[in-house]
Parts: sequence; C-alpha cells; structure tokens
Amino acid sequence: MIRRDFLILVGGACAVSLGAHAQKLPSVGFLHSGAANRFREMLDAFHQGLSQGGFVEGRNVTIEYRWAGNRVEQLRALADDLVHKEVDVIFAGGGALPPLAAKDATSTIPIVFAYGGDPVAYGLVTSWNRPGGNITGTTFMTGELASKRFELLAELVPMAKTIAYIFDPRAVTAAQETQKTIAAAQTFKRDVLPIGVRSPADLEPVAAAFEQGRAGALFVGPFPVFYAYREDILKLAERHKVPTLYPDSIFVLNGGLMSYGASTRDNFRQGGDFVARILNGARPADTPVQQLTKIELVVNVRTAKALGLTIPRMIRPRIDELVE
Repeated sequence: MIRRDFLILVGGACAVSLGAHAQKLPSVGFLHSGAANRFREMLDAFHQGLSQGGFVEGRNVTIEYRWAGNRVEQLRALADDLVHKEVDVIFAGGGALPPLAAKDATSTIPIVFAYGGDPVAYGLVTSWNRPGGNITGTTFMTGELASKRFELLAELVPMAKTIAYIFDPRAVTAAQETQKTIAAAQTFKRDVLPIGVRSPADLEPVAAAFEQGRAGALFVGPFPVFYAYREDILKLAERHKVPTLYPDSIFVLNGGLMSYGASTRDNFRQGGDFVARILNGARPADTPVQQLTKIELVVNVRTAKALGLTIPRMIRPRIDELVE
C-alpha cells in the first residue's frame, strides 16, 4: 500500500468516527421507585410530554430505564449507574426518594423530578421560582388536601367513626402526611387507624380491621407504592365492601369508589415536557418548579351502588367526573 492510499483510508476512518459521534442522540436517564409493568400509564404520559417537546424515543432521543421495583434501597446505585452512563438529563419519579438519590449522585447532570410534595422542604431546590442548582421539576401538594378528603369521606360515610389509613413508612413524606391526616380526622371528629404498608402482605391487618369492625372506611394515602399495588387494594375494598377514598382518579377508573387529588399522569406528562426543555437548552437553575393546580373529585357510580351508598346532595355539585 502506498502512502497516499494509507492516508485516504485513515482519513476515511476518522470521518466515519466523527460522523458517528456527531450523530449521537441525546440521552435521558429514567429513574423510578416502582416497576415498569405497574406504572405503564405514567410512563406513557411521560413519553407524551417528551414528544410534545419534540423528542421521540428511538428517533431523536435514547432513554436508559432504571426501575427499583419498590426496593428503594437500590435507588442510589441505580442513580450512580445513570451518572456512569453519562446521560444528558435524569428524570426521577415515584416519590421523593428517586430525586433525592439522583441529587446525591450528581451535582452537574440536570435532574427533573415529578412527585407530590414540597421540593424546598426536602432540600431538592432552594426556591420554587429559582431552583438554583441542577434540579427542577413538577409537583403537586398532597398533605394540604387531607382535610378536604376527610370532609368528603365524612359526608359520604357519616356512620364511619374510625377510618383506616394506609401509608408507606419508608417514604420521606410518611410522617408529615400521617400527622396532617390525623389532624384532619380530628376536625371532623373521626378516629384514624394508621397502618404501614410496604407490600401486599401488609394489607392483612387492614383486612382484619374491617373483619373485626374496628374501621368503617379506608383512606389510601398518596404514596407511589399504592399505585403499584392498586389491584390488591381495590380487591380488598371490594371483598370487604369498604367505602374507600383514593388519592388519584386512576384508582376510580379501575373500580375504586372515590378520589380527590391531582393526576399523577398529568404530573409525569409535564415532567416529560420539562425534560424536553432541558434537552433544548433550558437551565434547571432558571426553570421554575411547576405545581399542578387542577384538583379533581371523581366518583364511580357503579361502585357506590354496589356498596349501597347514595351520593350526598352536598357532594354532587363538586364532582368533576362520574365513572359509570
């Protein structure tokens, strides 16, 4: 091979290498506390928000998925792995623990969170309007709705003097949510029976409370793990004929009685839009945290009839959606 041919080959190889590098798609790390098969609706909503911002997986963006499968102790290692992969932005959903794990793993890669709670109170950002670091996102307030939820439950089931309340004791927000729930119950002269639930097996004490007549209704706390186990919770409520209030309409669409709260799907949709903004050049430090303000009351008419309940006249005007 003469020198001229050698230079042509080397030059061609370099051009191919540089061309491949130039065509490298931006990458998103998707970190979640749950399992993919349990959060399909949220994942679809995230993709929708991402596409509304101009990004479609496989076409002009790649996504590295990391699901903890409710083993929250693995979140930090999963976040570290995404940092090692050098993704361009990390999306963290499924409670406060995923974004906190991502925050501990990197101070340079942009992070977008989508969860329910106050991001300032948990140290994710310095302020809502100017997050100030590498983190921003979307959220909705949860504990502030406890009083309204108890008011609705008290009106719907006035004879239930003790309400079973299930919460995830591993959640960062567990203590705060429980305190606000108990305070709300006292306002309406109701007693609360708090029961920590980490897995479907932990629902057995809840079932026993209804079998023994120690509780007359169920209040499902706004914790991501309950979205994963919603089929088990819905079956428990149906089997024991327990009037149940849920934090999200997705439960009611699947047969639950009533929900009052923001839509987690809307939160993930907006989270996808935030990721698209970051990929398009927005800086997390200058991107205000967005709070969902749309709160919906959704009632399943068929389930109410099966429980022998009549929707009170005072509740009817406030219903945003009736599920037949």
